Amino acid sequence: MKLTRTRAAVTALLATVAVSGAVSGGLAAGAVRASAAPHAAPAALPAVDMEATVLAAQIDPRRADDTLTPGAKASVLAVEQALQARHLLDARWVDGYFGTQTVAAYAAYQRSLGYSGLAANGLPGAASLAKLGENRYTVTRKIGPGAKVQRDGYTVDARTQAMLAEAERLLGFKVVLSQGSYNPGGDPSSAGTHDGGGVVDISVTGMSAATRTSVARALRQVGFAAWVRNPNQGDWPWHIHAAAINDTDLSSAAQHQTGDYYLGLDGLADRAADDGPRVPIHTWEEYQRTH
Repeated sequence: MKLTRTRAAVTALLATVAVSGAVSGGLAAGAVRASAAPHAAPAALPAVDMEATVLAAQIDPRRADDTLTPGAKASVLAVEQALQARHLLDARWVDGYFGTQTVAAYAAYQRSLGYSGLAANGLPGAASLAKLGENRYTVTRKIGPGAKVQRDGYTVDARTQAMLAEAERLLGFKVVLSQGSYNPGGDPSSAGTHDGGGVVDISVTGMSAATRTSVARALRQVGFAAWVRNPNQGDWPWHIHAAAINDTDLSSAAQHQTGDYYLGLDGLADRAADDGPRVPIHTWEEYQRTH
């Protein structure tokens, strides 16, 4: 009888161990499966289109209303939200409209990074835009003026030089500069438009009226805001004035000109109607994508 009871106890003990092992084994397997399950991927950051953002920063401040620059709202809004987070822009201006308040806030942000002069002109540059967007957004369609180069004895940036070269290819002849870029105070009649990059004057010596118009048209085709200027408009000789749209080194005065060009104006202080040849308006980068 004692032996029987002992055998029964052993059998019960083995059964208990078996059940316990099965349960713990199942829990362990579940833990392994749980730990092997992939973590949820973090939400993708929104993208800021730099081309569209810089374009809005030129056009929006010149508007008489709060019309948004087509294709720029989401990008501008992301930039404004980042500026607001840094206490540089009041919430009421976070609206997708890159107006004067946003330009001023962005310039303040650039100065906070240690930038000055053209590097703090309120136009987003690739480096400052990426820095502002850390952990908030990514930057697409990055643009920049490139290195400074010499042309006709004047300084221009590489982007402007490439645009001039393409305009010359369209025309079939060379043009000669009468003023370059990065020329602060060099010509008071230029009202600061040549202080930064992207702006040139072209000599029209020996050109007929038709040729002058053809040059202005070719410049516009490749992404310049370009006009034939005459002595009746200011204290200057006949020449062609051209400002490269979306050059991030544009002076404030030049930014106003490119913005006015989009709005159908002549880029002068009186903001009269555009008197130049009509062509579809686009930037250098847009031109390159379609040619």
